[in-house]
Amino acid sequence: MFDNALEGVRVLDLTHHVAGPQCTKLLADYGADVIKVERPSGDPARSIGPFQNDQPHPEKSGLFLHLNINKRSITANLKHPNGVGVVKELVRESDIVIENFRPGMMDSLGLGYDVLEKINPAIVLTSISNFGQTGPYREMKSSDIVAYAMGGPMN
Repeated sequence: MFDNALEGVRVLDLTHHVAGPQCTKLLADYGADVIKVERPSGDPARSIGPFQNDQPHPEKSGLFLHLNINKRSITANLKHPNGVGVVKELVRESDIVIENFRPGMMDSLGLGYDVLEKINPAIVLTSISNFGQTGPYREMKSSDIVAYAMGGPMN
């Protein structure tokens, strides 16, 4: 019914592991044109099973395939000026950028909101992090059990 609700929306996906790719998967499922940018070594989720016949392979991770269906993909080294340049060019033609690096990483890469907005004044930047971009817990790492404990369900 809503398969193409986001047709014509381009999303630049700078996410990795699970939470970010799940977010961009939903956008792709609803018709957005999602371009996933992976580091040269690939998204770490490529090493997480299940794998067919329990044979690990970066192209055969069930988790990775599930989270990245309906997306296009490129690789870029964001620690190199050429990789940052590729992302900046993609920002020109994108509507939304979604990232899930640790707080401050986008700024340190030269891809903070102030930079992206100069390239594309209409850009929307969404940052997914464990405890937000500011505040006393921003640098803390998290896992499911930490979220359950801090959110109350373990009480």
